Amino acid sequence: MRCPFCAHEDSQVKDSRPSEDGASIRRRRECAGCGARFTTFERVQLRDLTVLKKDGKREPFDRAKLERAIGHACRKRSIDSAKIEQMASGIQRRLETSGDEVTTDMIGQLVMFGLKSLDPVAYIRFASVYKDFTEAGDFADIAEAVEGAPRPPEGPGLLDKLI
Repeated sequence: MRCPFCAHEDSQVKDSRPSEDGASIRRRRECAGCGARFTTFERVQLRDLTVLKKDGKREPFDRAKLERAIGHACRKRSIDSAKIEQMASGIQRRLETSGDEVTTDMIGQLVMFGLKSLDPVAYIRFASVYKDFTEAGDFADIAEAVEGAPRPPEGPGLLDKLI
């Protein structure tokens, strides 16, 4: 593993344990070159995913892009970053089991499903971009749908089904 501080090629694992969500391994490493310590996370990757975009282009699935999109929707909301990480892990696992190629629509639907159960404001924020809102009435329509929908139960619920 390359050191993020000095770019030395060799590092030694000092500690290894499962992460909080159990979906990855957390490793503390020490650089053999500069002695700096840093943390890495290893995840199981079932297969390489290709994303089919609406314009017909294909690109490799980028988990960081998924996390950024969820993070933007959840910005300034009291949502723990671990929940965002957990949701991204659940979405990625669901996509990996669905096949080698996924559509942006499939990813968007899974994010909307997860956000709806996590936070209604984040759901509306994401929907405004995903569904390409063009006028204020679009916000009112989706807000009414969220208001009229039954609230997800506290504790384990829909988000846990996604994950």
